[in-house]
Amino acid sequence: MTDFLSTGTLPDEYRELALTVRDFANQVVAPVAAEHDAEHSFPYEVIAGMADMGLFGLPFPEEFGGMGGDYFALCLALEELGKVDQSVAITLEAGVSLGAMPIYRFGNDKQRAEWLPLLASGRALGAFGLTEPGAGSDAGGTRTTAVLDGDSWIINGSKQFITNSGTDITRLVTVTAVTGSTDGKKEISTIIVPTDTPGFTAEPAYNKVGWNASDTHPLSFDDVRVPAENLLGERGRGYANFLRILDEGRIAIAALSVGAAQGCVDESVRYAKDRQAFGRPIGANQAIAFKIARMEARAHMARTAYYDAAALMLSGKPFKKQAAIAKLVASEAAMDNARDATQIFGGYGFMNEYAVARHYRDSKILEIGEGTTEVQLMLIGRELGL
Repeated sequence: MTDFLSTGTLPDEYRELALTVRDFANQVVAPVAAEHDAEHSFPYEVIAGMADMGLFGLPFPEEFGGMGGDYFALCLALEELGKVDQSVAITLEAGVSLGAMPIYRFGNDKQRAEWLPLLASGRALGAFGLTEPGAGSDAGGTRTTAVLDGDSWIINGSKQFITNSGTDITRLVTVTAVTGSTDGKKEISTIIVPTDTPGFTAEPAYNKVGWNASDTHPLSFDDVRVPAENLLGERGRGYANFLRILDEGRIAIAALSVGAAQGCVDESVRYAKDRQAFGRPIGANQAIAFKIARMEARAHMARTAYYDAAALMLSGKPFKKQAAIAKLVASEAAMDNARDATQIFGGYGFMNEYAVARHYRDSKILEIGEGTTEVQLMLIGRELGL
């Protein structure tokens, strides 16, 4: 995994995957992205195509219906999708790293056998219910409760901003809940909740600034009763387990962000070559050329950061700091590049039918979701011993 970090050349299997997803993104995703964005509609036909390609099973073993790849393969797919439509990319990211990965990492044999083949096929989606109205960056502030009643958990509470939680193909939400306390400290566990369980409600979807074709809902739990065996991992290990999931997810979000940053570069290069002003292409003006050059540099540096974090993760080495760095620089690169691309397009950049306008609206959430910029800085500081 580390060889290509210094050479900048992807091994053949990764390169072929990236090119295949790039073709799919350009030929299938891009033509319908603006329509789904404008209508705030979930792109079921696109997701079905991704399922047919095996993208939802990329990092999982074949025994669970996966493609036998790894997390870096998922990141490459997210980068290519993120270039043209962040809503589609985040659907894949959340479906894999938040929906299926907790079950793969922490589930028992029965839970893996029951859920992973379904989720890896892409014919069903899973979600991760962590964030609450009073527990966003302060994830330890969870108030949702799960009380053991005989052979069942009874769950009460609410979650917010949960991706993939209300689609027609969503089948489960893994929920963090307080299951007790020890010496005044909350015992937080994770529990699998099938979406057809009585008392579970996906409230009406949010009206968002961006990611309009991504499915996002608040959730409520009113005496939701699930079997005790739906406990995911050890009781009381939920907090530690979801921190591991978030560390991995930050690499994936960084990859998506790099895609968005590079997509802004690609759109700007094409426009700067075609758009004429004062008798020549605007790209011939140093002010425009230099702006695009800086955009390309940001995308390149952010890509190197997530490659590095992924290499450490797959080699079994500590990667928390590198994941936070990758998420920090990549999300900022996406937002900065979206702003610069919109400026290069001028008035056209303010029109929603142009991809750079969609990136401008979409990219802000990259600095917030799966750990805000401030949280990444805090994590990096802690890893430095500060």
